[in-house]
Amino acid sequence: MSIVLACDLGGTSFRAALVDDTGCIQAQHAIAGPASQDDRSGSSEIEAEAWWALLIEACSGLAAGAPALFEAVEAVAICGVTRTQIFLDRNGRSVRPAMTWKDTRSNALAARLRETLDPAHPESAGINAFHPLARLAWLREQEPEFFDRLACLLEPKDYLNFRLTGRRASDPVSMARLLAVAASHDGRDLLAAAGIPASILPEMLEPWEEVGPIQSDLPAPLDRLIGKPVFCASNDTWAAVVGLGAMREGYAYNISGTTEVLGVIGREPARAEGLLTVDWRGLFQLGGPSQTGADSVTWLLALLGRDGAEIGPEIDALLGRPRQSQPLLFLPYLQGERVPYWDPSLRGALVGLNRQHGPTDLAFAVLEGVACLNRIVLERAETALGRAATEIRFGGGAAANPVWSQVKADLCGRPVVVAASKEPGLLGAAIVAFTGLGRFVSLAEAQEALVIVARRFEPDPALKPAYDALFALFRRAEDVLAPISRDLVAAAEEKRPLADLARHASAAAILHAD
Repeated sequence: MSIVLACDLGGTSFRAALVDDTGCIQAQHAIAGPASQDDRSGSSEIEAEAWWALLIEACSGLAAGAPALFEAVEAVAICGVTRTQIFLDRNGRSVRPAMTWKDTRSNALAARLRETLDPAHPESAGINAFHPLARLAWLREQEPEFFDRLACLLEPKDYLNFRLTGRRASDPVSMARLLAVAASHDGRDLLAAAGIPASILPEMLEPWEEVGPIQSDLPAPLDRLIGKPVFCASNDTWAAVVGLGAMREGYAYNISGTTEVLGVIGREPARAEGLLTVDWRGLFQLGGPSQTGADSVTWLLALLGRDGAEIGPEIDALLGRPRQSQPLLFLPYLQGERVPYWDPSLRGALVGLNRQHGPTDLAFAVLEGVACLNRIVLERAETALGRAATEIRFGGGAAANPVWSQVKADLCGRPVVVAASKEPGLLGAAIVAFTGLGRFVSLAEAQEALVIVARRFEPDPALKPAYDALFALFRRAEDVLAPISRDLVAAAEEKRPLADLARHASAAAILHAD
């Protein structure tokens, strides 16, 4: 039996597992991720060293719980959250905290970049607060003392690979947006036009290529893996799609964790408004990440005074009760939105509340609101590709809930297929490692051998008219409420009169205390 160490650095947790060559997880250790430091300015930051500490802690847990298996590890592969920038100096030290996928401080600067940079460049329209070019331009403008020290930009999984091997490298999937602005168009590239040196780009490797062997002088228990190969891997979405067996033409995928990612896989590149087209090394994905998902459920449970640490049982209890005949609409934009709107000023809403609505109605509204957003992305991708997806491979924590799987199937009108592995990101990373070791000739062969389907949810034809009507109302509500959301956000940010309302809450708290 061959064993690899697979890791998945997620938005809210770090998971490490010892996986055998049948795709079975023999041992696993999960840790809550470092909490980002967020504030009202749009800042969201994490110290890079915190992720390194998590890797050591997770490996320590595995080595203690399964020492023989840990000693048998033949290779390491780490996938990880993307749209998060780690800034290193020439000595490999972090010059400032990493900017996470939630950071929106560069929103105004991104708008200026779109106006001033070459509009004919294919990437110009996609520059927004979540784009690495906007983040780098913000750093150059707002923190020049740190920008001047910048020598290399890495994603979190690349940083861990660097700490393990000493080599600064990434892959073209994780760095797709940065590579896009660095690409020349009619002799001009956006990276240089924004004053960002191309020298900050790390070396590019394919996900299944080796970064290097694990170096010596690492803390325990990593010192027991000296010389083992570390494979580059890619972002957590790409790895999870491999782990779901969805890296195939005509398939759609939906990875649902704290936030969701949805896309469709095609043989040729296609473009659609608000969606990302990324070369996934022989195939192309059209879709991208949202800001909503299980986090919306966590928010709801907190709002209802329920145990947010027990999301599964709590949401199951709510969904198991009758709902009112008049449904609610939920716009799930609690943190703004990335795909397909790329607007940090969008806000959520519950539309249609009446006196009879209760927690169960709210729970269904949240699930259906997220599924409506899934459908928008799916329809845009399918239209651009000129064909419907054959099925949606569904993975992540929410895939354990059969009601949510069925809601997605009914609202999107496509079969939803759940794989047997509850950790598709870990399985995808393991598939990368086994492919890199030569156990399989390709990722396609590896996913065919190691991915097993557990359940299939077919759309209910009887519900199609009702969900089509709900979706149409959802789109109308979006159109009407988006401008109001932006005005509310602007009022708070610009200290206009509406922002003064916050003082009433403070005064009320003081009076209550007295």
